[in-house]
Amino acid sequence: MANKARILCVVGTRPEVIKMAPVILALQGSNWAQVRVIATAQHRGLLDQALADFGIVPDLDLDLMQENQTLAGLTSRLIARLDQVLADEAPDFVFAQGDTTTVFATGLCCFYRDIPFGHVEAGLRTHQRRLPFPEEMNRVFASYLATLHFAPTEAARRHLLAEGVAEQTIHLTGNTVIDALHYQVARSEDVVLPLTPGLRTVLVTAHRRESFGAPLEEICAALRELVQGHPDIEVLFPVHPNPNSGGRVRERLADVERIVLVDALDYRHFVAAMQRCHLILTDSGGVQEEAPALGKPVLVLREQTERPEAVDAGVVRLVGHDRALIVAAAGRLLDDPQAYADMARGVSPYGDGHAAGRIVAAVRALLFPDADLPS
Repeated sequence: MANKARILCVVGTRPEVIKMAPVILALQGSNWAQVRVIATAQHRGLLDQALADFGIVPDLDLDLMQENQTLAGLTSRLIARLDQVLADEAPDFVFAQGDTTTVFATGLCCFYRDIPFGHVEAGLRTHQRRLPFPEEMNRVFASYLATLHFAPTEAARRHLLAEGVAEQTIHLTGNTVIDALHYQVARSEDVVLPLTPGLRTVLVTAHRRESFGAPLEEICAALRELVQGHPDIEVLFPVHPNPNSGGRVRERLADVERIVLVDALDYRHFVAAMQRCHLILTDSGGVQEEAPALGKPVLVLREQTERPEAVDAGVVRLVGHDRALIVAAAGRLLDDPQAYADMARGVSPYGDGHAAGRIVAAVRALLFPDADLPS
């Protein structure tokens, strides 16, 4: 069509790319949207890795990450640069995903310039202002700034309604991470991983700010105890580049037999690791959504989760940061076949892999309400 809508998709971190990639690819495949991808590079290396996994090349890279950056400093840089981007690009609609500082700053700049803003994965809540920090407040702020809210689950939709969000602006879509997962599962068969044949793999990730310091010490101590007590397991731990997490993990675990520390995996390799592992311990939000769809039990190394659906389904369990609780919960799944089978049921409450199509259709209807456009 002659007059295509100008759509900006803003991404800043690896998880944002993973969950926005299905939307970006769907928009690129449409006949009504001119898509521009803006990378803030809130995180640098992991962002580039994820973009390459989906074959996405940013149209504009703001390259805002600084070593040991503060949240206030990052926020101020984001607002200044994103406001200029919106002035230069003059978009008809802007997307951002999730709960990072990039998302909050994007929504705020769109609000200032009266540009429609779509929040992908809207409505997640712990109702604890600082758990997780700063993500809980970022997503709350985003909900007050968004024009359209793309809720991944019915619980997320209810949270938005309870906060006074207009029902007609909320679209129940499923989570785009399941779309992304399906995309990468089909490409993961030839992936080579540093796994020892004959050993059960426990996949571990820990990178959130709430895990820094004493909680991470407890997690590392628990992993030491687990491998010492279970000679048939091996821990695969992709280490986050943030020195507050990855640096401490290497100090505590580099010399432990059967704990394999590797640099952060690209998404295709991480999906393959989830497929091939026996059990997952993580503080990641996305992994809580992905692993149940692959039939892998997940123990969440956090005190709260904004993704209670899989906990309610019995395929994810909150264990927190306490060493003894982590060891007990993981040990039960490693030693009790029935307990393991009860959690490894392949139940996913997060969608059918078609969330991106629903999101794109909702934006098309907003921008072209009177047009009969093909998808």
